[in-house]
Amino acid sequence: MVFQLKKPELEKFIADQVRAGLYASREAAIKAAVERMMIDHGELDNETIAAINQADEQYARGEFVEWRDVRDELRKKYTGK
Repeated sequence: MVFQLKKPELEKFIADQVRAGLYASREAAIKAAVERMMIDHGELDNETIAAINQADEQYARGEFVEWRDVRDELRKKYTGK
């Protein structure tokens, strides 16, 4: 999803957080902010939060498969192409 924050001070804050190394990317910083809002509003339980954190740690260690690789493997398996 592509979106633009309309307030320059918000864009600057996000950029500063990324530059400081607190987040890997603009998207990661915004994702963390949305997750925080969901927690604050009771939308995520502790089990879900733990699962998200585990997934983030696995991603940071490079323990993931790119979607395009999965897609290509499934396409080959089911279509032979």
